[in-house]
Amino acid sequence: KQIVKRTLKGSGEVYFALRTLSHPNLANVYDVVKTETGVTVLEEYVDGQTVADYLQTGLYSPSGVRKVISSLCDALDLLHSHQIIHKDIKPENVMIDSGGNVKLIDFDAARIYKPFQSQDTQAIGTMGYAAPEQFGFKQSDCKTDIYALGVLLNYMLTGHIPSEVMYRDGDVADIIKKCTEYNVEKRFERIEDLDAALKRKRVYGFNFADNFMENFPGLRSEKKGVRVFACVMYGWMFLWIIGM
Repeated sequence: KQIVKRTLKGSGEVYFALRTLSHPNLANVYDVVKTETGVTVLEEYVDGQTVADYLQTGLYSPSGVRKVISSLCDALDLLHSHQIIHKDIKPENVMIDSGGNVKLIDFDAARIYKPFQSQDTQAIGTMGYAAPEQFGFKQSDCKTDIYALGVLLNYMLTGHIPSEVMYRDGDVADIIKKCTEYNVEKRFERIEDLDAALKRKRVYGFNFADNFMENFPGLRSEKKGVRVFACVMYGWMFLWIIGM
């Protein structure tokens, strides 16, 4: 395998954490060494093109977008489980390698989420893709990456960020809207909830049936297994009540 050697300023906290992780949709970090001014990072060389390069020749189809974003969700699920927030998801930082695999790259803006910290120590991100909280409103967390994925979804389908042109056709429009809510609490709760919505091709809460189910614990879950179990339990409770 080819390796890229980079010298970076700072503690390299995220890269030390990444050194212990491996995922097919991440550019793997092989080693990190402290220097007098920062760190030297040895990481995987990804042979391929960025999503930005692909967009030079045309837009993605909805099915093509779902494939790319679902792969990113898989990678981010691992990162978020280790409290790593990427903070700079954009077309230039997503690569498609020579084998057609999606790779998330460039963790220079990434940080480790720290419970009870009120906001980020530095406002870092790419304008248009950065969530509002990245500019000092609160600490970045997994929903920050969810926001950026929504912007990326929109850009891959329209060639524009949502503030310029919002994608309104097809089955991913509501997903984009939920991802890019200004209010953090209205976004998907977790990256796996976004992935589940992509596979299901819709977001719960955008029709009467969904709004009805929002009032019942279990039925409002994004996970099919949880909803099935809740239905069985509510059915059993109903039969028990009418049988009294």
